[in-house]
Amino acid sequence: MKGSSPAVQFLYGTRPGRAMLSLILRSRFDRTIVRFLRSRWSRPLVSWYAKRYRIPLTREQRRSFHTFRDFFAREREELDFDPAPHHLISPCDGWLSHFPIQPDSSFSIKGFSYRLEDLLEDQDLAPRYHGGDCLILRLEASDYHHYCYIDDGFQGENHLIPGALHSVQPCACAAFPVYTLNRRMWTLLATEHFGPVIQTEVGALVVGGIVPQKKGGRFRKGEEMGHFELCGSTIVLLFERGRIQPLPRLVPTLADGGEIRVNQGMWIASSAGRTAHD
Repeated sequence: MKGSSPAVQFLYGTRPGRAMLSLILRSRFDRTIVRFLRSRWSRPLVSWYAKRYRIPLTREQRRSFHTFRDFFAREREELDFDPAPHHLISPCDGWLSHFPIQPDSSFSIKGFSYRLEDLLEDQDLAPRYHGGDCLILRLEASDYHHYCYIDDGFQGENHLIPGALHSVQPCACAAFPVYTLNRRMWTLLATEHFGPVIQTEVGALVVGGIVPQKKGGRFRKGEEMGHFELCGSTIVLLFERGRIQPLPRLVPTLADGGEIRVNQGMWIASSAGRTAHD
C-alpha cells in the first residue's frame, strides 16, 4: 500500500506477519528496543538511518549524536512559520488529511469509523465537536519529530491514555482502528483565533514515546509543544463546527481522504470568515 514500508506491509498484510505482530505487541520487546536505542551501542544506526531516509547530516552533526535517540529527537536550528494571526499552521512536518466530524461525533478513515468518545475517553467533551473538522498529520521517518503550537492561547492539562503501539502507516490504519487502540495524549488548547482545539499525539509501532514541553499555561504560536521519541507518529487536531476553512488550493487533494505533504509552520487553513488571501 502506498505510503507503507515493506516491513509494515509484511506485518499487517500477511498471515505470518500478523502472527509476528501479535507476538511483538504482547511481549516486553518494546522495553528492550528502547534501552538499546538510548544506549551508545545504537550510534552506528544513525548513519544507516540518515542514508536510508535521505536525511542530510554534516560530519559535525554525526559526531554530536551519541545515541540513536539523540539523533531522532534532534531539533531544527530555526522554525520558519506563518505569523499571520488568522492563519492556521501545521504543528509538524508530515502528510495532512482532512475529515469532517459527523453529527454523531465520529469520523471515518480507511473504512473505520472513529468515535470521539473512544479517541478521548471523555463523553462530556466529545459532543462539542459535532459537525466540526478533524485534521490528521502523519509523520514519516525522515521528518523532524518535534511539534509546535498552532496559535497563541492557554493549554489545559495533558491526558495520557495507555494503549497498544501499532504502526500508523496506511496499511496498518486499513487493518486496525489504530487511533483508538494506540497510546496517545490529548490536550485542550484554548486558542485565540480557532476556538477550543483538541490536539492528540498518537504513539506508533513498538516505541511510541510522547514528550510534552508543558503541563499547562500560556503558549505562543510557533513555540515548541513537544516531541516524539524513536518512532514515527501522528497528530490529530479537532476543531468545533465553523472554526476553520482549509485553504482552497488544498481542498481538491484532501477530498475523499487524500493526503498532501506539509511542513511545520506552513499555512494550511484560515479561521472562519477569513479568505485564502487574508
